[in-house]
Amino acid sequence: MSDERLQKILAQWGIASRRQAEQMMIARRVRVNGEIANLGQKANPDIDQIEVDGVPVKATERPASVYLLLHKPPGVVSTCRDPRARSKVLDLLPPKLRSGQGIHPVGRLDADSTGALLLTNDGKLTFCLTHPRHSISKTYQVWVQGHPPEPVLQAWRQGIVLAGRKTMPAQVEVLDRTRDQTMLSVILSEGRNRQIRRTAEQLGYPVLGLHRTAIGSIQLQPPSEPILPVGCFRPLTNSEIIFLWSLVNLTSTNVPVNIRKHSL
Repeated sequence: MSDERLQKILAQWGIASRRQAEQMMIARRVRVNGEIANLGQKANPDIDQIEVDGVPVKATERPASVYLLLHKPPGVVSTCRDPRARSKVLDLLPPKLRSGQGIHPVGRLDADSTGALLLTNDGKLTFCLTHPRHSISKTYQVWVQGHPPEPVLQAWRQGIVLAGRKTMPAQVEVLDRTRDQTMLSVILSEGRNRQIRRTAEQLGYPVLGLHRTAIGSIQLQPPSEPILPVGCFRPLTNSEIIFLWSLVNLTSTNVPVNIRKHSL
């Protein structure tokens, strides 16, 4: 094997996503041949000794690929580490999946938001799915204050300018109304930081609640099946994994781990 960037190696081995691997290197947690690794450094895993937190990492010990769908509760952050010691999505997994597997969230949901969140140790897939050139639709139920009229909804659909850049077109439909609130279905094909909340605020109808129901064709409640309970996870089906790979033109020789659904 030729030299490759360390973040790519760590991602391929399922240690972390490329972005997380970069943060580990910035935090001086990665060493190559006993020396602190630099961001952008290359290595050859067949020759060089790579360590993370003092533990040697060997390609032959790479864990089997894991692909999970989690129903994130409110108040839980979508990170592997949190300096404020808040509850993290990995805390919802059993101990055997929390350590040594390299499992991490694919993208994020705000702490106050709920719903579908993908978890995996397939760093290459994570990198591809979160790269701007790939678009995977995400479906949300959004409760906003007030009753936005059709011109406002049409503006949302066509895109508005956030931080100097126009958002991509979105699908926005009214699902229900109460005396002072409206429930919307919002389908996005991009994932800018707090995009729905910022858009709704700018349009004058702030978000009261946000719940992601699906990521592409991967649903919290598949047809004719019960909804995945809050705080629980399930392994993705083979067809769901193939769907994700097809989005980014990936193939894999790793066999997904079959993990039964846990109630947590």
